[in-house]
Amino acid sequence: MAEARFAVTEPRIYHLEDGKDSWKDFVRETRKAIVRRFYRTRNLIQNGLYPTSLWNLGVTVGATSAVMATDLDIFQSVNRRLWGLQHYMYLPQGTPYYIRIFLISSSVGFFFFFVLLHIRRYLLRALLSYKGWLYEQPKKQSWITLLWGVLVRLVSGGSPLTYSYQFSLPRQSVPSVSDTVNKLLESVEPVLPPEKVDLMRDQAKEFQRVLAPKLQRILYLKSWWANNYVTNWWENYIYLINRSPIAINSNYYCLDHAFWQPTTSQVARAATQVCTFMSVKQKIEREQLRPLVIRHTIPLCMNQYERAFSTVRIPGVEMDELVHYESFESKHIVVIRKGVYYKLDMYDVKGQLLAPMTVAKQLEWIIEDADRQLESNTIPSSSTSMAALTAMKRDEWARIRKQYFTDGVNKESIGIIDRAAFMVTLDTHAYETFSERGKACLHGDGTSIWFDKSFSMIYFSNGKCGTNGEHSWGDAPVIGHILEHAMSEEIPGVPSSIGVLAGKYDPNGYCIPFADYAQAAVRSPMLLQWEVSEPLAEHIDAALSFAQKNNDDLDLCIINHDAYGKGFVKKCKVSPDAYIQLALQLAYYRDAGHFALTYESSMTRLFLHGRTETVRSLTSQAATFVRAMEDETLSNEEKIKLLRNAANVHQDLYRDCMSGKGCDRHLFALFVLCKGLGHESEFLHTALTLPWTLSTSQQPQQQIESNPSVGHPCYRDMASPGGGFGPVSDSGYGVSYMIPEDSRFFFHVSSKKSCPDTDSQRFVDNIFKAFADMKALFEAKPADGANSK
Repeated sequence: MAEARFAVTEPRIYHLEDGKDSWKDFVRETRKAIVRRFYRTRNLIQNGLYPTSLWNLGVTVGATSAVMATDLDIFQSVNRRLWGLQHYMYLPQGTPYYIRIFLISSSVGFFFFFVLLHIRRYLLRALLSYKGWLYEQPKKQSWITLLWGVLVRLVSGGSPLTYSYQFSLPRQSVPSVSDTVNKLLESVEPVLPPEKVDLMRDQAKEFQRVLAPKLQRILYLKSWWANNYVTNWWENYIYLINRSPIAINSNYYCLDHAFWQPTTSQVARAATQVCTFMSVKQKIEREQLRPLVIRHTIPLCMNQYERAFSTVRIPGVEMDELVHYESFESKHIVVIRKGVYYKLDMYDVKGQLLAPMTVAKQLEWIIEDADRQLESNTIPSSSTSMAALTAMKRDEWARIRKQYFTDGVNKESIGIIDRAAFMVTLDTHAYETFSERGKACLHGDGTSIWFDKSFSMIYFSNGKCGTNGEHSWGDAPVIGHILEHAMSEEIPGVPSSIGVLAGKYDPNGYCIPFADYAQAAVRSPMLLQWEVSEPLAEHIDAALSFAQKNNDDLDLCIINHDAYGKGFVKKCKVSPDAYIQLALQLAYYRDAGHFALTYESSMTRLFLHGRTETVRSLTSQAATFVRAMEDETLSNEEKIKLLRNAANVHQDLYRDCMSGKGCDRHLFALFVLCKGLGHESEFLHTALTLPWTLSTSQQPQQQIESNPSVGHPCYRDMASPGGGFGPVSDSGYGVSYMIPEDSRFFFHVSSKKSCPDTDSQRFVDNIFKAFADMKALFEAKPADGANSK
């Protein structure tokens, strides 16, 4: 069937047959290569010079030349020293006067520029190492923090590129072993029996006496030369070496607008967003995407964006591999329609991005052609379930890929998928509820999502959409940021770099054509063919049954809590995140009758190549508050006091984790070293194998500073409900939550139906009851909690 892979009916657009004019092809490809090299070289130079710029060099050279040429009395002493440098430069006799001035001033200018570059860079790195601002409210900052902020802005350069701050970000420091051990032991006290805690203390003492000093010294050394002392191990040994299926267990999902949608046309929505994604991809490659900055001052590490597009996770028998393709290899996407795969080039023959109207016509043709292919039975029936292979255990999928996808048409087709910028699924279903769409985006039907790609966009027949993201290359906020670009550009009236947007759709919901945009000829979509032997078909059928069994076992409940939101919580003088975490502890205690070790994800992108750290949300103070809520003999005032105390402790823990003072990544790095050096530690084994029965994460709502606040009444329904993930423990819950604005919270609760002790809807009910009970505390005591922060 290999000869049939190009036998695709021409869509109702321009058609191109490459190679008709080899000279023009050569000129076009040469021009593209020169443009790529220009942008890459320019960015390397600009990033290498940041936070200074060539303008600083020009000013230094110009000022030095002016001083030497004018020979003013006030600069006589400086001039003598400058002219004296020519004796050390061995300039030939008879060198013209102004050439000597230029050579001397250029040498002096380069020297001072080099010194200034390193002074500013290391000064900025030292300033960014200060984390005191995290522990202060934005409106109540100390004079030290205010002065620090002014200095950061003065030292920082102007107009940074996407990766300009990377050379100036501080490296994540290694915490002390004693601090890490103490934090761990404190976190397990509310969960473990006293005798087990005492046993862990004894194990910790032995570890600190024998192994810890050696392991800690090696970590210190690594922290000096590596970009980050833990990130590469985290990627390899948490994600890539894990042999479990990545569907549900590792991948995550995000949803689009909660209560508003710009169009009901699936094709128009997909075409518009795909073009925006390709535009963002181009901005990342050219480093035109603005780096994220907190409070207009503190930059975040942007390293994860390098692999957001054109990246695939290749399965391995023992360990997977992340492969990223250069832009010239990845100018297409792959579209799945009813299990039929198409390569869709996103650039015309002149190298221009396709306009949404052009992409829409391509997608319409793909939908029609997929129906024709299925009706005529021209493709193997098992090939429509090919994506189920990516939902298998990783070692099994690796053996199948090696056996059946390393030659012939299968190698070519899977290579096209690997090199795609991202995947697009044109789903045939229209899901009305958050929970249904969440399940469809997290695991699909077993055939609709290629889980190995960095991310896939799923478009439903009613125009709604969502994302499935692979986790090893980066974390959910990166995909959320990219998705925010696409979603915000669909909203009329949103300001952007090109002015206030008029929206992307006409009154009928179809794509608005670009004005004065001449689209050149485009390539036809290419049907991907598969050679499916009988043994491969059996593997595909088994993979599909395995995926559908896991899909059916997932219990996902997504809910909008609109009784109140962070507006009320702030009036209670409590951090919204801490308030929610305490509500989750209360809900779990009521649901299970006991406490659970709790994981809350916190970002460490204030450091170079930082990713995440674990906030151990179940503290002794939180447990005391939960027990107090169940004690009717205590007054509301006492409960409020305990709530605020627990919230303050939680807030400090979160800040510590963002500052690199968490304990879990340090413990993990010590464990990797311990195993790698052939040692065994009962303490590290115990610490790393305690199950996270309750795994939680808060998602950012808005990351683009220029976007209007979703708290504004006219944008409130356009907020995203966020996304979620599967439960980390088969006997626990996965809880993701979004705080969009002052009036509501969104919750995503997942669990396994096969576990008799969990029920996602029941847990949601307990969350709502916890929120109602906590609110009642403050409503009964208005004088104590009515003042705003």
